[in-house]
Amino acid sequence: MRVATYNVHKCVGPDGAYRPDRVAAVIAELNADVIAIQEADQRFGKKNGLLNPEHLLATTGMHLLSQSDLPGGHGWHGNTLLVRNKPIAYDRRRLTLPGMESRGAVVADIDFGVGPIRFVATHLGLLRNCRYRQAGAILSALAHAPPMPTVLLGDLNEWRGSRGPLSVFEPFFGRSPRCPSFPSRLPLLSLDRIMGWPRDLVTDVRTHKSPLARSASDHLPVKAVLMIEALSRTQEPAFESMMESLAD
Repeated sequence: MRVATYNVHKCVGPDGAYRPDRVAAVIAELNADVIAIQEADQRFGKKNGLLNPEHLLATTGMHLLSQSDLPGGHGWHGNTLLVRNKPIAYDRRRLTLPGMESRGAVVADIDFGVGPIRFVATHLGLLRNCRYRQAGAILSALAHAPPMPTVLLGDLNEWRGSRGPLSVFEPFFGRSPRCPSFPSRLPLLSLDRIMGWPRDLVTDVRTHKSPLARSASDHLPVKAVLMIEALSRTQEPAFESMMESLAD
């Protein structure tokens, strides 16, 4: 199974042009089964979604799993999910994350026929102290949820690895691979991440560096492959022990 995360920057590229068609074309290039999208809605006003679901389905084969309660909205604090195949089971919760900015996470338990997988789609804040608290809130939510293979995808706005807020995730997900994704025209910072539990669930994490991706947003997408055979190992005592320690 192929997954990806993509901050579409409200469909505005480095050239300042609002071009949802370019973003849709990059989504098609990714050829993923699940994509976490950040900045999917307008920032102000009615906060309408910026990607046309019908156009997406026609041009990319991806279905939008809207996370918004607003008419015409797509995301929860800008976070939404695209899926290639309609789930046979789908349950989701929405977290409002602490901090000075409006930030959130979507926790979606999805079964595509290979067993349930938990996808956590998020966009952490710009302030470092807030990112520590936001990462802790996500882990707390996972600790109080039933055990399940888990994939964290999103723009974590953090590049310092074990020296920064990413260290909060390490006891559960392990160390995150570094894939420079920002700014898109000359990527230096690894802001966009994909992590998984069990720790061999996520593999082949890399930045998508096509010419089109460099022009469609100020972030490049990051993509990875899920090793489906790892799904059967989530009931091991080590998993439950880790979840109990996170809940304490």
